[in-house]
Amino acid sequence: MMLFRLAASFLSTDSATLLRTASCVLAAATAPLAIELLALTAGSLLPERRRQKHIHPVVPIAPQRLTVVVPAHNEELLLSRCVASLLVDQPPTSSVLVVAHNCTDKTVRVAVESGAEVLVLRDDGRQGKGAALRAGFRHAVAQGAKVLAVVDADSVVAPGFSAAIAEALANGAEAFQARYVAMGGSQANVRLTALGFLGFNVIRPRGRARLGMSAGIFGNGFGLHSSALERVPYEANSVVEDLEYHLRLVDAGIRVAFLQNATVSSEMPQNSAAASSQRARWEGGRLRMARVWLPRLLRRAMARRMILLEPALELACLPLASEVLLLTVCLSLPVPWLRIYAISAFAVILAHVAAAAAESDGGWWDGVRALLSVPRYLVWKLRMLPRTLASSSRNAAWVRTAREAGPSTPATITPIDRNQRPANGVPVRGRFVAGSNKGRR
Repeated sequence: MMLFRLAASFLSTDSATLLRTASCVLAAATAPLAIELLALTAGSLLPERRRQKHIHPVVPIAPQRLTVVVPAHNEELLLSRCVASLLVDQPPTSSVLVVAHNCTDKTVRVAVESGAEVLVLRDDGRQGKGAALRAGFRHAVAQGAKVLAVVDADSVVAPGFSAAIAEALANGAEAFQARYVAMGGSQANVRLTALGFLGFNVIRPRGRARLGMSAGIFGNGFGLHSSALERVPYEANSVVEDLEYHLRLVDAGIRVAFLQNATVSSEMPQNSAAASSQRARWEGGRLRMARVWLPRLLRRAMARRMILLEPALELACLPLASEVLLLTVCLSLPVPWLRIYAISAFAVILAHVAAAAAESDGGWWDGVRALLSVPRYLVWKLRMLPRTLASSSRNAAWVRTAREAGPSTPATITPIDRNQRPANGVPVRGRFVAGSNKGRR
C-alpha cells in the first residue's frame, strides 16, 4: 500500500510538471502573434503620421521615370487586363515592362498587343519570380528608370496608383507597398482567405506605418527608388522572395512606406489544389525565413537596433489558423491563467478580424459569413501541414509546373524592341521575340 501511494504521488507530481511545461510552451508559441495583432490593429486605428495631400486619381503627379515591372509566366488569360489597368492613369514618362519568364503560351503576344514593353527571359526556372524581377529591374534601370514598381500579371490596380507613388516619393520614401487585396470568390475558403488578406496586407502594414515602422513587402504592389535598389540589390532567391528582401531592406535601415491610397487586387486560386500549393509555399517559406533570420534579427535588436524588433516578432508569429488551434488547446487545459490568456488572445483576434471586415466591400456581413467556414478551414490547414513543412526545406523551390532535373543553364534575356530584331527571332506584330527554347519553368 505504501508503495502504491508513493507511485501515485510521483505520477501526480510528474503530471503537474508536464501540465505546467505544456502551458508555458503553448503561451510562448502563441504570444508573438497575439502581441503583434494587438499592437498593429490598435496602430491601424491611429491617425496618419503625415497629412496626405489631396490628389485627383485621374491626374496624378508624375513620378521620376516610373517603370512597372510585371513578372509573367504563361499569363495570356489575365495579362491584358493587368496592363490596361496600369496604363489607364500613368503619366507619359512611365512605362510597363512585362518580363515573360519561360513562357510557352501567348503571353508575349498579349503583352505587346496590350501596349507594354516586353523582356523575354529563358533560364532553368529554378530561381522563379526572383530571377524575373532581377532581370526586369536591371533592364529598367539601364533604360533610365528611377522608380520601380512590381505588379503581378493576374492583378489589376485601382486608379491613383502612380499618384500615390509620387506622393510617397515626395514625402521621402525609398520603398513602398500598396494595399494588396484579394478579389472575392463564392467559395467559403476563398472568402476567408480574402478576409485574411485584408488583415495581413492592409491592417497590419497600416498599423506598422502609423507606428513609425516599416510596413513590409508582399510581393505585389511594392516598389522602390533606384537608390534603394543600388544600396540593397534584389538578390532574394527563396520561395518567399518578398519577405526575404524586406528583411534585407530593414537590416539596411530602409523603411517601407504604406500606400493607403493605392490598391492592387489579385485573383485567388478557386480550386483547393491550387490554393493548397500557394498556401504551403507561403507558410513553408516563412518558416524557412524564421529559422534563418530570427536569430540574426534578435541579436541585432539587442545591440540597440530596435527597428529590427518588430520584424523579428513577425517572424516568430504562427499562421493565424495555427494560432487558433493552439489557443483552443489552451482553453481545454485545466489551467486558470492559461484559459484567461487564451480568452484574451481570442478577443484580440476577433478585434483584428473585425477591423479587416470593416475594410471589405461587403462590410461586417462578409466577415461573419467568412467566419462560419473557420472549422472547415482549420481541417484543411491540418491536412496540408506536410506540404507546408516540405516547402520550408532548404532546397524548396517556387514551383508552378513540373521541372526536369539537370544542370543549370545560363539565362537568355531578350528585350523586344520596335526597331531591332534579335538573333534567331520570330516576328510578333512589328516587334520580335527570341525563339530560344532553353529551359521551361
